[in-house]
Amino acid sequence: MKRTGGQLIVEALKANGVSRVACVPGESYLAVLDALYESGIETVVCRQEGGAAMMADTWGRLTGEPGICMVTRGPGATNASAGLHIAMQDSIPMILFIGQVQRDAREREAFQEVEYRRAFTEFAKWVGEIDDARRIPEFVTRAFAVATSGRPGPVVLSLPEDMLVELVDAPSAKAYTPVENHPGPQQMAKLAELLATAQRPMVILGGTRWSEESVAQFKTFAERFKLPVGCSFRRQMLFDHLSPSYAGDVGIGINPALSKEIKQSDLIILLGGRLSEMPSSGYTLLDIPYPSQTLVHIFPQAEELGRVYRPDLAICAAPGEFVEALSTLKAPENPVWAERTAAMHATYRTWSTPPKTGPGPVQMGPIMDWIEANVPEDTIFTNGAGNYATWVHRFHRFRRFNTQSAPTSGSMGYGLPAAVAAKHLFPEREVVCFAGDGCFMMHGQEFITAVRYGLPIITVLVNNGTYGTIRMHQEREYPGRVSGTDLVNPDFVAFAKAYGGHGEIVEKTEDFGPAYERARASGKPAIIEIKLDPEAITPARTLTQIREGN
Repeated sequence: MKRTGGQLIVEALKANGVSRVACVPGESYLAVLDALYESGIETVVCRQEGGAAMMADTWGRLTGEPGICMVTRGPGATNASAGLHIAMQDSIPMILFIGQVQRDAREREAFQEVEYRRAFTEFAKWVGEIDDARRIPEFVTRAFAVATSGRPGPVVLSLPEDMLVELVDAPSAKAYTPVENHPGPQQMAKLAELLATAQRPMVILGGTRWSEESVAQFKTFAERFKLPVGCSFRRQMLFDHLSPSYAGDVGIGINPALSKEIKQSDLIILLGGRLSEMPSSGYTLLDIPYPSQTLVHIFPQAEELGRVYRPDLAICAAPGEFVEALSTLKAPENPVWAERTAAMHATYRTWSTPPKTGPGPVQMGPIMDWIEANVPEDTIFTNGAGNYATWVHRFHRFRRFNTQSAPTSGSMGYGLPAAVAAKHLFPEREVVCFAGDGCFMMHGQEFITAVRYGLPIITVLVNNGTYGTIRMHQEREYPGRVSGTDLVNPDFVAFAKAYGGHGEIVEKTEDFGPAYERARASGKPAIIEIKLDPEAITPARTLTQIREGN
């Protein structure tokens, strides 16, 4: 039976297990929208393409399967590029479908025309355009395979408008075949030798392609070997923070004691991550290209191994397959590093205890204490970028896998659409979005998406009236010369209510707990605005101290 190109796209999505797509509609892919009408695939309609792409990124981040986003050509696609860049840098499987100009108008700078195979090369693992509707099953199946294999990442498929309405004969789509890499016995034997001779080992977890099972298996291994474990920037959910093996997060504003321990380690096991600029403290934790520490690097894509750091042992394997192989290693009875691991965990516990005081009538430290005591362990925390995020990353103690969605690329505006997507995926779980006033306003319109779909997320909006991170750097580099960083904000409580949600304002520390409970009880998407003194720019230093060089 002949089908249109639009029908074939949806058929291929269903064959690959897709149950939801995020989109902003456009006339360039009306045939796909029509095919979705009775498909059983839920279409989540967003208010801006960047938000839609960030929702798809979150679905990919929390499931390991590609999140699907659909947008129109030109401005729709360029808006979506914000989420595409996040997925690329964060190694998140995602597929972005873009409606394209009709084939006979290409290369004329037609209405909203962009040549995506040129424009998006740096934003995706593969950018393709489907010229022949009969090849849709081939292209879509390949897109799923590319997005999930090796180092995961986004794929872009451009869909010429006239191709989508063609009636053609085409084979029925089949699901893609996952590709796994396994460590060899010689590599595991070499790892055992390195562990046997190490005095000060350290494990750093990161990246994607983890699962709840592999996270639990690695925790068992680490505790059996009494190894100290750190989590890469915004990958804290990969290890239980209250495990005696946890040493802290390896990211922006790293605990100086942990930084020292990594530099003094004699064996670094880097599992799943790339240790890029942010988690490596500006490429200072390990020397490039030859680390002073013995380095074991486990990563699912061969091209990454040795690209920045030359490892002494390179293992091309995904975290799950590598962790399974760890069961073959025999733990030492009395590891020489056991006391060091215990001391590192104790240091982490001190480092992650919030301060009780600070400038202004609202103290974020006690608020974090309240959150730690009153939200379930499986609560999903989302955030974008800004100094406010320090309160989550440093002081929230993650206990479980799949409880974090935040961009390692430092993209503002991510937290709210991520929270909407996470609540859509896990409606039974509490979802908390942390946002700054600057960050929130970049994709705040997606709050209405939460209202539309009945997704009662709770947004903790830290309002200090400034682009805080930039202001902090500004005061350090150009003391007292404030330029371009002050903000004028709306009434966020009125904003929440105008959108059909619940709004609260916190102007004293003790107001937070009751405000949160009311937001939770409302059953609506909620915003809790915290009026924070701009002097409280970091947990340890005020703006005045930074300005004065203290």
